[in-house]
Amino acid sequence: MVRRYDPGRRDRIIDAAIRVVGAEGIAGLSHRSVAAEADVPLGSTTYHFASLDELLIAALRRSNENFAEVIRGSGALGDPDADLAGELAGLLGEYFSGGRGRAELEYELYLAALRRPALRPVAAEWTDGVAELLSRRTDPATARALVALMDGICLQVLLTGGEYDEAYAREMLGRIVGRRVDGPTG
Repeated sequence: MVRRYDPGRRDRIIDAAIRVVGAEGIAGLSHRSVAAEADVPLGSTTYHFASLDELLIAALRRSNENFAEVIRGSGALGDPDADLAGELAGLLGEYFSGGRGRAELEYELYLAALRRPALRPVAAEWTDGVAELLSRRTDPATARALVALMDGICLQVLLTGGEYDEAYAREMLGRIVGRRVDGPTG
């Protein structure tokens, strides 16, 4: 089916790129594989994204926005009396509750910046954006430390095959925000 006017095509191509990376990894990403997944002509992918880096940038931005939206919607950012560490630990728990697939995909896109310099500014946008959101509740240096710890916890869970330990995350995040949590950390 040929669509002459298709305002959602660019978004479908981005979504298809995310699915391809999820199924085959970065190595499986090509204009051809994305066009097939999106059910669009090959020329559509190259029209909207001249290079694979441009396509990866769009995919990384989309996945970055998903987690930032979760944080934005958190009540802990607007309520100075809310347990910030507990809320963040809970958000990470929700992140992993749907299985590892989404987290693995998002980190694969995020870590692609190691080898693809064009992605580095987008990876930095995520870090800066989440730190800016967290700065509503704490100072900028603490906000950055929280982001670094959340990244580290996520990477350890993904790379070791371990389970996410919300109590441990809450305690460690609490230490960064200056609140010690009583009880064992496992």
